[in-house]
Parts: sequence; C-alpha cells; structure tokens
Amino acid sequence: MSEVMNHLDSDYILTLSCPDQKGIVHTVSGVLLNAGGNIIESSQFGDPDTQLFFQRTHFSLQSNQKLDALRSDLGVEAMRLKMNWSLRAANRKLRVMVAVSKLGHCLNDLLYRWRTRQLPIEICSVCSNHQDLEGLANSFNVPFHYLPVSESNRSAQEEALLHLFRSQDIDLLILARYMQILSPSLCAELHGKAINIHHSFLPSFKGAQPYRQAHQKGVKLIGATAHYVTNQLDEGPIIEQDVERVSHHVSSREMATIGAEIESRVLSRAVRWHAEDRLFMNGSKTVVFS
Repeated sequence: MSEVMNHLDSDYILTLSCPDQKGIVHTVSGVLLNAGGNIIESSQFGDPDTQLFFQRTHFSLQSNQKLDALRSDLGVEAMRLKMNWSLRAANRKLRVMVAVSKLGHCLNDLLYRWRTRQLPIEICSVCSNHQDLEGLANSFNVPFHYLPVSESNRSAQEEALLHLFRSQDIDLLILARYMQILSPSLCAELHGKAINIHHSFLPSFKGAQPYRQAHQKGVKLIGATAHYVTNQLDEGPIIEQDVERVSHHVSSREMATIGAEIESRVLSRAVRWHAEDRLFMNGSKTVVFS
C-alpha cells in the first residue's frame, strides 16, 4: 500500500486547451521530458469545427522539487500557444456539495459510491430546500443544510447556497434532482462547476410526473442526461447520456424506477469524469476523455 501511495503522490494531471496548431503535443512532451516527467497516459483531440485543441496527460515526476520549474516552463509555452492549462496532483479528491429536493436516488447512489471509494470525490455537505433527505445524509455523517425556498426569499437562499460553496472551498456543485431553477447570476458564478441530471424526454413532458406523461404517450425509449449548468434551463453542454428500451408491459411506476436507475448511473459517470479532469467545455458541447 505504501508503494502505491508513494507512486500516486508523484503523479499529476495536466489538462490544456488552445487554438489548434502544429507542435502542441511535441511542445508539451518536451516540457515534461525536461522536467524528468514520465507520461503514463495521454489523450488529445483537435476539433475541426471549433478549431480548438484539447489534451489530458497523466504523468509522474520523480522529484517534486522540479514542479515549480515545470509550472514556469508551461507558463512560458502557454503564452506562446495561447493555452489555458491546469496542473494538479492526481490523488487530490474533488470537494463536492450535493443539492437535492425530495427524490433521493441520485444522492443515495453518490453517497454509496463515495463511501466505497468508487468516486474520487469528498462529499462535504448536502443542501436541500426540503428536509426529507436529512436522515439519509446523516446516516453517512455528511452535514445537511436546510435552505427552504419561496418567492420572497429566493435571492437570499441562493446567497446562502453560494456562501456554503465558497466557505467549504467546494470544487463542484451536483444538482442531484434539485428541483429549483438557478438564477442567471448564480449560473455564471458556477460556470463549469455545477452538473445537473434530468430525464431525457425534455423538451417534452415538462413539469411534474414526466414518466407518467411518457407512459401515457407510449414512449419506447427512456433515458437521462447529465450536463453542465447554464442559464439556459436544461440545455447546458451535455456530458453523458444513456437510454433503455421499454414496452407496453411497463407501468408508469416501473418506468420511473428504471429512469431513476439510469439517472443515477449517468450522473455518477459525469461526476467521475469531471473529478478526474476528463471533461472540457467546447462551446455548446463537451470533449470527454472517458
């Protein structure tokens, strides 16, 4: 175990994006080589539509003393290539806050995967506009914050949520069936730092009981979509989707159960990929090195 931990302590994840051009991979590899780095895994993609280039590189560095020099060299090349980049220790766990309302299937799944170390995250707190899931959070010893919402206090409630996000040094807000619309200002504040999950019927079957509505229409495919949150309701850059086929034998209640299972696994994939720096926002879509 100690050998594994020592290895991970010297592992880093480098992510970058920039205008697509010749020599990017060569340049980055050279900087890592000069620092004594060893590339373990690398993925890259040049988008012909947006003319942007994306790269994720997992590498090891034998001497942490060379880390500052590596950052300096990357900074120089970033100026030349007009590159946005990020470098972090591979074993750093993402600090997460989960927002929920009354439906607990996604929260329960995230808590279980976190507790069993299936997700590289640290769930720091759960916030909700209802108290229904406080017991579930408490059973995992996760702090629960009750933030009721009404038309008169909506702005103050968002300020309280944002205060929790900042004071707990949260990296990612997960809307795990949080049935509230975030204001444009909060969406802007959390740009690239908030993930939502919903059924994939949208824009059809809006509002309450979407699976009952779908059942009444004889829908044959049901699914879920995880996406980044923007001020365009449920239309942010898509991260992951999944579907399952159903037939006339499936009741609306059974359909909702199947849908809940799809939502849970789609959300967990999206959270994992974000936590592992495998996601890049690329205009109205995403690049996913899954």
